[in-house]
Amino acid sequence: MKPFLLCAAVLLAACSKAPEPASAPAREPAAAPAAANRVTLDAAAQKASGVAIEVAAQRALPETIRASARITNDENQTWRVGAVTDGRVIRVLAAPGDFVKAGQPLARIHGHDVHDSRALYRNAQTELMRATANVQYSAKARDRARRLYDMKAGSLEQLEHAEAELRNSEASLATARVEVERTRLHLVEFLGVPEGGGHDHQPGAESDDADLIPIRSPAAGVVIARNITPGAVVTPSTDLFVLTNLSSVWAIAEVNEESLPKLAPGMPVRVSVQAWPGQSFPGRIGRLGEALDPSTRTVKVRVDLPNRAGRLKPEMYATAEIQVGASQPAVFVPEQAVQEVRGQKVVFVQTAPSAFEVRPVDTGQSLDGAVEITRGLRSGERVAAHGAFVLKSEYLKAALSGE
Repeated sequence: MKPFLLCAAVLLAACSKAPEPASAPAREPAAAPAAANRVTLDAAAQKASGVAIEVAAQRALPETIRASARITNDENQTWRVGAVTDGRVIRVLAAPGDFVKAGQPLARIHGHDVHDSRALYRNAQTELMRATANVQYSAKARDRARRLYDMKAGSLEQLEHAEAELRNSEASLATARVEVERTRLHLVEFLGVPEGGGHDHQPGAESDDADLIPIRSPAAGVVIARNITPGAVVTPSTDLFVLTNLSSVWAIAEVNEESLPKLAPGMPVRVSVQAWPGQSFPGRIGRLGEALDPSTRTVKVRVDLPNRAGRLKPEMYATAEIQVGASQPAVFVPEQAVQEVRGQKVVFVQTAPSAFEVRPVDTGQSLDGAVEITRGLRSGERVAAHGAFVLKSEYLKAALSGE
């Protein structure tokens, strides 16, 4: 029995020592994670690749309210132009997209008011001539009555009657002058046609511009709508053209009900649109809506936006960030310092002149070309900003070669 027990002990000892060589390879990859989040790039290569280092800075992050918005015309700089009288459109001189000056004709219409007003004007001129002649006659009669009275050949009653007739004639002359000016202003200022014209117009012939009522632009701007064509019959209640001055626009934001107490006119707002990524347009709250939308429980907020370059267009979708105050300081890095590796946002933190740590981070709001780092980075740490994509490429190449 003893030899059998001795052999069993030897076999058990051999079995317990056999797994030791196999355990060594299992411990080797333990160093890999420590090296897997590093990338090395010497100073010469950094300079050649344009890698620039910046310090993560601490800034006061404004508390903002984000809301969807829509760009619209500035209604204070928008004009709906119609006809001043009934008529038929003869010529259309402007199209959507045209820039027009103040007073520029947009269309010309034919209306009977032109001929009626010219007839009234000529009648007023005739009455003025008659009144002028009456004054001249009454003045001579008064002078004759005065001479006769001075020579004791006429009575005082005759002189007073002549003077009364002269005063009546002068009053009629003043009335005639007012009527001439009134009818002239109706032609020239209201209808926009010259005093003369229409004498030689033949039936069926094309109307001359002097006989057509112009529809003029009230201000300089861009035509955004045209609602007429030649031959159309129009009335004063019809909007024929819509013009707007795009040097300023509105952004109508829809803000949630719970954010309403934080808002006030004059607060700064930054608006961004898809057409200009990475760029925001500054504005201010112009007015708060008076009622909530019953279906979305939002209130409309009007944001006044300068638009001198004309890059913002009506009906663009936008995002409005309303700055309602300052929160606790936050860490910011340039936007180009944040890269994405395998679906995770990272920054490259410089740990030595030629060594960088790949640091996973969480980001927050963007502000003036910088992005907030909410987790993974401390203020004062040095990160690769310009050229961070070069370090990303080196890191991915190293990772692929390691696989």
